[in-house]
Amino acid sequence: MSTDSARSYILLSLAAAIITIALKFGAYWLTGSVGLLSDALESCVNLIAALFAFWALSFASKPPDEEHTFGHSKAEYFSSGLESALIVVAAISISITAWERLFNPQPIEQIGWGLALALVATAINGVVAQVLLRAGQRLHSIALRADAHHLLTDVWTSAGVVIGIFLVKLTGWLVLDPLIALMVAANIIWAGFKLLRETGSALLDSSIPLEDRKIVTDILTTYKPQGILFHALRTRVAGSRRFITFHVLVPGDWTVHQGHALCEEIELAIIQVLPKTTVMTHLEPKEDPISWIDQELDRT
Repeated sequence: MSTDSARSYILLSLAAAIITIALKFGAYWLTGSVGLLSDALESCVNLIAALFAFWALSFASKPPDEEHTFGHSKAEYFSSGLESALIVVAAISISITAWERLFNPQPIEQIGWGLALALVATAINGVVAQVLLRAGQRLHSIALRADAHHLLTDVWTSAGVVIGIFLVKLTGWLVLDPLIALMVAANIIWAGFKLLRETGSALLDSSIPLEDRKIVTDILTTYKPQGILFHALRTRVAGSRRFITFHVLVPGDWTVHQGHALCEEIELAIIQVLPKTTVMTHLEPKEDPISWIDQELDRT
């Protein structure tokens, strides 16, 4: 992954957050809607999260050193973890404000201008979220994907708030405004916990995605007609990097040079299809019973 490229997308997210904060607080100032206030507060979370994501991507780009021989790519999970926590905090703040307003409804003013500003902010977030999501998938960046999913949550939040305000205008039921805000808060909490679960799973060294594992096994299968066998395949993901290890079983009468050349060929074949992958192989003679003792390590 090009970290500089990923950071440029985060700068886009930062710009979008600043613009939408101004628009949403402007909408709240015009209308006094607690729903719009909740929407504006979530955009503040977006700004903080984007700033931290920029730092995390910068740190993740540092080369390996003596203390971190596998690199710093897991720094991206600090960003997604913080974003999860900030989402939950924002939702709690929204819930408190909405709960108070539920028992003390306030009239909503200048609805037309407020809705217009909210819709413009929603459109900006929707476009930026789609751009970040595609970039996150292409660059294998959880920080970008986390930011994109947060922005998409913001889009649905804004849509709910706009619908709520429109219903208030139609029905005159002021209580709908805080009720919508409470539903928004519940949706935000759900998004936060899903993101937190994804972060926790990654920190536990989850395997690479199923489609990537299939690519690896398909490559290894092409060597089986030559009598080459494999086992003890293990994989894990660390930010934008993949780590793959497996044992290569060859005829015992092969020379060290033959075995080494084969391992280099296989490793290169995998890296060419799955860039930013560290492949580690272990060569074994297939006739030796000891070579088969650890085959149960295969975790494909």
